[in-house]
Amino acid sequence: MKITSLFFLAFITLVSCQEPSPRKPTFQSNQLKIQASVERNKKINQSQQRLIAEAIKKDSLLNYQSSAYGYWFAIEKKAPTLSKPKTGDEVVFRYKIQNLSGETLYDEMELGNVNYLVDKEDLLPALRYAVKELKETEIGVFLVPSFLGYGYQGDGEKIGINQPLRFTIQLNSLKQNSNRLDSK
Repeated sequence: MKITSLFFLAFITLVSCQEPSPRKPTFQSNQLKIQASVERNKKINQSQQRLIAEAIKKDSLLNYQSSAYGYWFAIEKKAPTLSKPKTGDEVVFRYKIQNLSGETLYDEMELGNVNYLVDKEDLLPALRYAVKELKETEIGVFLVPSFLGYGYQGDGEKIGINQPLRFTIQLNSLKQNSNRLDSK
């Protein structure tokens, strides 16, 4: 019994005297997570583009055009040939938000007038791009995928997660910036 105890004590002493060896770091590639996110977003966008195409077919009274930014728009009420807003111009507009079925989520009374300095203030991407498509007094209808609207979070109230939307915007006034440097 004494010999077994001595061996056990000697073994514990040897093992406890060794320095701890550091653990090798675990490497997990974020590339896989990023690729999965990209694929998920592509599927969401394809699905929303199909919903937008269906909404366009149902709304045969308007002539929709696609934009380079990924939304579709039509001018509901045209104005005489006036210029469109450019960076630095001041605009006042009213708008309402609907789902693609036409159900009003927020009307003009709830949202009120928006005073906006074009491309100089923070604004929802859908509105920022849409305002520059309109002339003073025009009314436009904009069908936008969720990434230009309220995205993967919604607004927490009436607008859902990844919900494509229909914005109807009336550009009430346009005050051109007289000392605008970029006349593009």
